Amino acid sequence: MAESAVDAASASQETSRARIEAHRGARPRALSRIGRFVSRSLAVRVVGMSSLWTVAALLAVGILISALYRQAAEDGFAALLEAQLFNLINSVSVNENGSLSGSPNLGDLKYVQPSSGWYWEIVPVSPDLTGRLTSSSLGFSAIASEPLDRVPFAFDYQRTYDKPGLNGEELRILETEVVLDESNRAARFRVMGNKSELKGDIARFDTRLALYLVLVGLGSVIINAGVILWALRPLRTVRKALARVRAGKAETLEGRFPAEIAPLAAEMNALVANNRRIVERARTQVGNLAHSLKTPIAVLVNEADRIGGASGQIVKEQGGRMREQVQHYLDRARVAAQTQSIVYRTPVRPVLERLVRVVAKLNPGIEVGFAPGPVPDFVFAGERQDYEEIVGNLLENASKWAKGRVVIACRPAGPDRFETVVEDDGPGLNEEERQAALKRGRRFDETVPGSGLGLSIVSDTAGEYQGEVRLQTSRLGGLAVVVALPLSRVETGLT
Repeated sequence: MAESAVDAASASQETSRARIEAHRGARPRALSRIGRFVSRSLAVRVVGMSSLWTVAALLAVGILISALYRQAAEDGFAALLEAQLFNLINSVSVNENGSLSGSPNLGDLKYVQPSSGWYWEIVPVSPDLTGRLTSSSLGFSAIASEPLDRVPFAFDYQRTYDKPGLNGEELRILETEVVLDESNRAARFRVMGNKSELKGDIARFDTRLALYLVLVGLGSVIINAGVILWALRPLRTVRKALARVRAGKAETLEGRFPAEIAPLAAEMNALVANNRRIVERARTQVGNLAHSLKTPIAVLVNEADRIGGASGQIVKEQGGRMREQVQHYLDRARVAAQTQSIVYRTPVRPVLERLVRVVAKLNPGIEVGFAPGPVPDFVFAGERQDYEEIVGNLLENASKWAKGRVVIACRPAGPDRFETVVEDDGPGLNEEERQAALKRGRRFDETVPGSGLGLSIVSDTAGEYQGEVRLQTSRLGGLAVVVALPLSRVETGLT
């Protein structure tokens, strides 16, 4: 009871550590799977490239439209100031007292509202001219002019510059000097527009434009993705049809395919049919070879019994080994043929439960059982006989060397593999012995019955299914043999 409690506690600790390690490694593995899917998915590539092109095109269109609107708005703003300047010039004259006179009306209420950012001003330039006219919005305030040496007049005798307004707004000032009468008395005319309003209008336009382009871009990406995924549906149909063939639920690719995919489906059907013929031919040859060799070997063994003596015993032993070797290679040939097949699926738990019962009865002095916890409902992607041979050899080997206990367990080993672990409390193997243990016919103790082929058969059979065998130190103190094998892709939802 105490040993069972210790074993249960040890198993619980191992399970906790395994869960922690699995949790730590789950995220990198998930990210790695996502990265592989993105890099290999045709749909992701096509949708991604079309989306990038759509975004780039809309970005270029947005920049162009924004630039054109900005240019048009600034040109309109400049034209408005120039028109108002000419209107101002035509509305002012010099009275008989040599003073500026007139009541300009530019037709815009902004020139009436105080501190609106829209102003006009007329000041005398000639010494014999007096008076100063301003818009109601400017009142008695003044906006300083830039010195002529910094902003000279252009060829049309106008100059334009920016200055801060009464409330900190940015003003665009258009200025000119005009001779008003025959006495060559001149005045300076200034029209000031609120450039901050212009920038605000442009910014609001850019915001609305960006919103509309984003909506158009999202719509385009969604439509493109839908069209592309719809166009790729036949490929998914082919994949599902292949999965049905691989699962043994169909013999050929079934379904209607477009003209571009139909030749591929036809070639795949031809390949499946040719594969089936090769497998059947290999099975026939293996069967014929087995029948042709059984009789001569049996004759040799019988003759050895008749001869008797030491020579007969040698012939009998060598004949037995020959039979085992022939059976071993025949099994390898059969497994090689069957792993190319597409119809074998084996539930794991019933096989393990039956073998544990059989081995426990054959070894009444050994406790043979499962590790703590439920046995997973895995499905081996191979033939039942091969999995029984693997597990049977492992349990038989462990029972030979165990002092009193053998434990078997199953656990996941990735998205498409599972591991079967058989442990014993025997003497175990050192590192050098582990490397030699999988070699064919290698025996470490000639007093223990067997041919030395058990682990070799396990390794060869697992290798035919692209699996692997690892030898480790058991938690019970002896040897732990870990065999990784493929899961059924249909059963694990990986079709």
